[in-house]
Amino acid sequence: MLTPSQHKTLTFIRHFIAQHDYAPTLSEIAAGVGLRSKGSLHKHVQALADAGYLHIAAGQHRGLRLTPQADAQTHTLPLLGRIAAGQPIEAIPGEETLNLAEFLLGPDRFALRVQGDSMQDAGILDGDTVIIQRRDSAMNDDIVVALIDDEEATLKRLRHRGERIELIPANPAYQTQVYAAERVKIQGVLVGQLRTYP
Repeated sequence: MLTPSQHKTLTFIRHFIAQHDYAPTLSEIAAGVGLRSKGSLHKHVQALADAGYLHIAAGQHRGLRLTPQADAQTHTLPLLGRIAAGQPIEAIPGEETLNLAEFLLGPDRFALRVQGDSMQDAGILDGDTVIIQRRDSAMNDDIVVALIDDEEATLKRLRHRGERIELIPANPAYQTQVYAAERVKIQGVLVGQLRTYP
């Protein structure tokens, strides 16, 4: 088990490598995780190496490498079985893991934080994070990120109506928005959603 500081350090290293395609220096890690003491940081990095999450290439300026164990550890959760949302079912423990990278990550995907309640009846609430697959076209009834007049973006259900496009909310308090097709550019299609509870 990693300590919270070790986990924070590993998460920073993983995100840095994903963003830059090279490893951070110790100074960059220290700044990223808010550590002033390089001695403490050395201990965290060495503990991660000892636990099999990092490989340290001696004498290299950016010599940290994530191991396959680090990648698996940071992208999976235990999948312990199924839970009934209707009638209770027998509790049978599972032995699998859920790969979050396959579930959420991928080429041309991005995340957006939802503001407002216009999609609440579709189960998308204010403060949720939606995962969007970048696309420039979509099918009827897809929930899309639509850019209107190159200025305003909105998350709505799409409907093609000949030369017009309808952007349909999932809340009766809001009206459907209708635009000439050339005014609307599809930026992506909803493929996932995240919500945390306090």
